[in-house]
Amino acid sequence: MKKILPLNRGLQGNITIPGDKSISHRSIMLSSLGNTPVEITNFLKGADCLSTIACMRAMGVKIEEYNDKILVTGNGLTGLAEPNNILDAGNSGTTLRLLLGLLSAQKFLTTFTGDDSLRRRPMGRVIKPLKMMGANIVGRNQNNNLPITIIPSAEKLRGITYKMPVASAQVKSAIILAGLYAEDVTTIIEPYPSRDHTEKMLSAFGAKINKSHNEIKVYPTDNLIAPDKIEVPGDISSAAYWIVLATILKGSDVTIKNVGINETRTGIIDVLRSMGAEIDLVNERVSGGELFADIHVVNSELRGTTFGGEMIPRLIDEIPVIAVAAAFAEGDTIIKDVGELRVKETDRLKAIVDEYNKIAAGAFEANADSLIIHGNRNFNFAECKTYDDHRMAMSLTIFGAAANGVSLDNDDCVKISYPDFYDKFYF
Repeated sequence: MKKILPLNRGLQGNITIPGDKSISHRSIMLSSLGNTPVEITNFLKGADCLSTIACMRAMGVKIEEYNDKILVTGNGLTGLAEPNNILDAGNSGTTLRLLLGLLSAQKFLTTFTGDDSLRRRPMGRVIKPLKMMGANIVGRNQNNNLPITIIPSAEKLRGITYKMPVASAQVKSAIILAGLYAEDVTTIIEPYPSRDHTEKMLSAFGAKINKSHNEIKVYPTDNLIAPDKIEVPGDISSAAYWIVLATILKGSDVTIKNVGINETRTGIIDVLRSMGAEIDLVNERVSGGELFADIHVVNSELRGTTFGGEMIPRLIDEIPVIAVAAAFAEGDTIIKDVGELRVKETDRLKAIVDEYNKIAAGAFEANADSLIIHGNRNFNFAECKTYDDHRMAMSLTIFGAAANGVSLDNDDCVKISYPDFYDKFYF
């Protein structure tokens, strides 16, 4: 159990954050499909990304660690080997979903498992389009829960046109990776743009991908040309906790260094600015096709807002900490179209309502796919559950630090995405 005391002073100075989780996953996977060494810096050594390394190593990829660098020597687009054992994705939905796409075209059998949380998460929405392409995938039950087995198909995968019912970067990426091996062009149509790290990185590897508005075309390829180096930007999902805390904590004036500001990921900045937050992007630059900046934040008076629709894919992982900011705002905040939160590491909508109301009684309500926050309430010290969910744990920490403190039943889960979160916390 971890007790978080209220902070009685603002955040000051510079903050550094871990590498981007999404880009770290993809840097390992795509480097494994090249055939020349790739040096990866600022890689996030969280539990989820380490699951991706373990899976790729199990398929014969040479991955070495040198202090703060990772060196990947891939075996080419068709050089993965059949693993000797079941692949364990741990808690990582990204590892599982992207590898389902990548391995659907391989000529060997693969079975995946994961931890208790991942085994409960339905995988039907990624398996459906892969089956349309000709993949032979068998889940444990009708919900396509883990364990899941990919059986090699006699024929090459087919290119398809797939209209996605929900914007999801993980599902889109699985289809894109499968499309590299298809016999013809694969077209993906999103309802709204989701994070595009896969498209950007594959383009850097020489793959032919065309994007127009919400439509992505993926062309088959025989080989990928790996860059010598990949620099992983700081993760804006990790920066989000400091952005919110500095915004709501009086006297704060901080700069968060070297953060990735890909436009498909900066929804939290847009929403907080609409609430009155003073957030500036400085020292903008580009590396590896991704935009970086330092984020300067000062304490601000917030007001409630309403958002949903195409904004949600740009900040889906930040909803728990945005809800904390909304609790300190004047008036109500309504967040629509967030039903996907019910199938994350836990049912995050229910968890937010159940746990956050212990700190701010009656401030949080949810229905099937919306979250309503009544701001500017009185706050209590509370004993809260994290549900072994890293984003709930860190968001509750921010809430308690800015309010009257909180006690958490489990803080180890932050190692999934931010291993040194508490080491850097300003207590």
